[in-house]
Formats: sequence, structure tokens, C-alpha cells
Amino acid sequence: MANGKPSGSDDDERYGDPGGSLVTHFLTRGSVLGVVFVVGYLTRPLWHGLVYSVLYSPGAAVFGGGMAIVVVVLWLLPPSLLGGRGDGSRDRGRSRIEGLSDADSAVDVLLELDGSTGRKLRLFVGALAVLTLLAFLVGVPAGALEQRTMAQSTMADATELDDFPQANPENPRVVPRQVADVTTRGSVSYRQHRLGTSDIARTEDGSLAWSYAIQPDGFRNQLIENQRGVLVTDMTRMDDRQIRTYEEDFTYGEGMLFHRSADWNLKATDYFSKYDDDAVEFSHDGRPYMYYPKTGHEWHLTPLPHTTPTWDGGALVSPDGTIEHLTPEEAANHDVLDGQRLYPMTLTRAETGSLGYRNGIINQLPVVGAHEGQVETARLPSDADNAQPFVIDLEGERMSYVTAMEPYGEDTRGLDEVWFADAETGAYTYFGTGDDTLTGPERAMGIARSADSRTNWGQNFVITEPVPVTIDGGLWWHLKVTPTDYTDVTRNVFVNADTGNAVEIRDDEAVRSFIRGTVTEDDLDPIDEGDDETAGDDGEPADAIYYVLVTDADGEVIERIPVEPGQETVIVEPDDDRAANGTVTG
Repeated sequence: MANGKPSGSDDDERYGDPGGSLVTHFLTRGSVLGVVFVVGYLTRPLWHGLVYSVLYSPGAAVFGGGMAIVVVVLWLLPPSLLGGRGDGSRDRGRSRIEGLSDADSAVDVLLELDGSTGRKLRLFVGALAVLTLLAFLVGVPAGALEQRTMAQSTMADATELDDFPQANPENPRVVPRQVADVTTRGSVSYRQHRLGTSDIARTEDGSLAWSYAIQPDGFRNQLIENQRGVLVTDMTRMDDRQIRTYEEDFTYGEGMLFHRSADWNLKATDYFSKYDDDAVEFSHDGRPYMYYPKTGHEWHLTPLPHTTPTWDGGALVSPDGTIEHLTPEEAANHDVLDGQRLYPMTLTRAETGSLGYRNGIINQLPVVGAHEGQVETARLPSDADNAQPFVIDLEGERMSYVTAMEPYGEDTRGLDEVWFADAETGAYTYFGTGDDTLTGPERAMGIARSADSRTNWGQNFVITEPVPVTIDGGLWWHLKVTPTDYTDVTRNVFVNADTGNAVEIRDDEAVRSFIRGTVTEDDLDPIDEGDDETAGDDGEPADAIYYVLVTDADGEVIERIPVEPGQETVIVEPDDDRAANGTVTG
């Protein structure tokens, strides 16, 4: 018997000289741990999401941080410090494994081992169970407090509007994303490259465009080739859309793998930010650039520890590989980024999504919650081909993220509030409907479909991409009619969110004039008969510029009044029956 252990035991054989053996043990184990840390640091972009969660998520901090400590401690812990039952433990474990039946499991055997490995495994499993429970107990209230704190902060910094801000009539969103994707990809030809995910950017002439990274295509090219530049295509016109390419190889870009990718180098140079938003691809002075909005988090210690997301600035990536990490103030004052979207869209989505908690956590709980004043992001139908927040351009070329909020409830679809976030500064304004309820996007799409019963909806044409547009202090839903193959935009439909009335427009300049509020003969161009897929069906003029739609109280269209070239005004005077049964507007 030596040092309280049976002579001849495994521990005695391995640690006959306790002092020297412990030093050797710690040096060996420490060296392995050091190699793991070095490899982890060199490949740190791969573990960015995990590490960031541990640093800024209370539940992940408890579980992930706790498990990391447990693993390191168990790895460094000498077996001699765990005690033992004698030299027969390993033989009993081996014979137990050899006699393993089909109903037994290897885990059961390991848990029954008397050696140090078995005892470490039991400690690991115990710690795993305890930390999982603690993470749940910490994470659930922390998540609710995060939503509550975000809602309070958003409401405190927001300004309520008396009227809707005026949309920029020069930059209407006429071309939906799917139409832009189909038509643009059908107009370019690259053998080793392809167009990446489309996003919205401002062009050098001030208009809005769908932008794409020209990125390598195929595994071999992603390993070797470079992003070739960016491509932008006009989103503000149905006809004569321009496609511009700005070709210059990016040292770090989209679609490039591992250390050659922009994502890898962004995380390697600023590890304590998140890059959840897609890149904004654009040009400045004829040169392509990419901007990545960054999100950070801050801790709040009361009433319980929790975190909330914040705007952490952005990163500007140049073709030569230069990456400028900018604070929000530096990004707003950067010449290259003038007029571009700077604020993270994902942060806007999180902040407006938290507004259901603005009257407290209990208020929004099921069963016990009163749901007083509770709002939620308006739901869009599956065929909307869109997601909130919407990106629109306001007067003065100020891009804005718009989020339509509806009252809480499964059966509510009307709008309660409309929120605007400045895409450059993140400043919030909102318009509350008070006792009135505005038509939501789902109902607006139904009105647009019922406006033209002659069109074969779903088979030949679809209504897509409802976008809110503000005209003369009112809110309209701007929808587009496209063929089912998304190869064109045949007409635009505007639905008034207040009255439910709808107007169809088939001309680019007419769209601008309508948003401007000055639709006149000089502003409108005639529509060729061949461009109207319903021309002449009901004896209506084939060259109608737009239609005034008469709807009843349920929003169903009961009459379509064509407006032809040369008609400066349309006056509709309802008779008593029609005035009693429906709503007539001119």
C-alpha cells in the first residue's frame, strides 16, 4: 500500500513518482490544450457564432461557458486525484463489455466503469444535466427581458407622426425581386461566375436598384476565382430597365471559400460583432464596393442579467481587400456610403418585433395576459413574395424600413400602426391609426385580385410584392401584376389602406405622377392594345391608362371605370341605391 492506493494498481504504475508524474501530466495535457487553442484561433471565423453566443446570450453563456470549463478541468485533472477501487476495475470493465447483451448500451457500461475515465464521464454527464437545467432557467426570463427592454428603448426613441411621410415619386418599387432575378439572370452570361442574392442599393444617379455580387460558381472556382464585381438593375421602371456592371476583382468577396471570403475576413478583423445582414453591393465613382451592417450586444444586469442587440456600425469592403470597420457616425459621414442603407435590417426586424412587449411581459402572455395595446408584425400571405420590413424611398432620397403592425389576434388583419426606421440612422417614427383600422397587405392583395375578375389569377398572372407607399399623407399598398414565370410586370395596382379603393396603372410615368399626386393628361402615356392582356374583353377601351374601382363595404369591386387618354378629370355621382350599397370614388 502506497499513498493510500493498493500496490500494483494502474495509478501506481503510471504515477510511481507523484511529483514528477503530475508535472508530466500537466505539461502533456497543457500542450494538447494549447494546440487546440491555437488551431481554434486560426480558424476562429468558423466558431464565431458559437463564441459570440456564449459571450452575449445568458442561456448560452451558462451552458456553453460552463461546459467549456468542465471539459478543461476534467481534461487537466490527474486520474490519481479521483481515487479508485483497486487494480480489478479495468478487468471488470473489460469483462462487462465482452458480455454485453443486445439490450445493453456502451454508455451504460462506461458509466459503470470504476476507472478514472468512467468517473470523469459520470462527472461530465452530471455537469451536462445541471448546466442544461440552469441554462433553461436563465434563458427563458432573459429572453423575455430582452424583448421588454428592446420595446421600451424603441418606444422611448420613437417619434409619433401626425401624417405619413411622403414617398419619393422618382423611386417607386415597380420591379419585384423575382422579376428582377429572372430577367437579369436571363440577360447576362458568365461561364465561371453567377449572380448572388439580390439586395436593394442606391445607384450613383440616385435611383434604387436591385444589386448583385458577381461571384464564382462551382467548387473549383470558389476556391480559386475571385468575385468579379457587382451588377445593378433598375427597380423603378417596367420598361427600358438598365443593367449596369462594375467589374473589378475583389480580393475578399462573396462566393469565395474560407480565408478568401469576405465573411471570413470580416470576422477575423472584428470578432465581437455579428454580420447577419446580406451585403449591400453598390458603386461609387464607377468602382464597386460592398457594405456589411454590423450588430453588437450590450449586457443589462437588472432586474436579471440579459442582453439587447445594438447597431455596431458597418464594414466597407473595397476590391483591393481593404476592410474599413466604421462606427455608426463614421459610416453616416463616409463619402462612399452617401445615400446607402447603413442600419441593419435584421436589427430593425428584431426591434419592431419586440413591440408586443411594450406594455409588459405579463400583458402578452397567453391565458393570463390582457393583450392591452399589443401589436404584432402584420402577416403576409405565402404568395406575397416579400418580407417585412419593406424598403422604400422617401422624399429627399431617404431610404426607410417600413413595418406594418396589426393588432394582436389570430383573426385580425387590419393595420394598427405603421413604423418607419431611417435606413441611414436607425431613427424611428411611427403613425398610429387610433380608433381607425387600415387595410393590411393580405386584404389589399385580395382587393387587387377582385378588381379584375377577367384575369386568370394563379394560372397566367399573380399579384406579388405588396409594398406600402405614402401619398399625400395617406397610405397605399403598391402591388404588381406579373406573369407566373416572372418575366415582366404588366401593371401596377394601388390599394388605399384607408378606404380600400384601388387604382390600376400600366405606365411608368403614370406611376410617378400618381405617387406625386398630379395625374394629368401630360403625365400619362397611352397604353398600346397589345400590352393589355384583357383589352377589349368587355368592350372597355384598350388604351385605358388606369381604372377607378368602385367597391362595396366589404371591399369587393362592383364597377370598373376606365380612364382614357384625354380625360383630365373623372367625376362619379352615385345614385341613391349605389350610395346605400357601396362606396363610389372618383
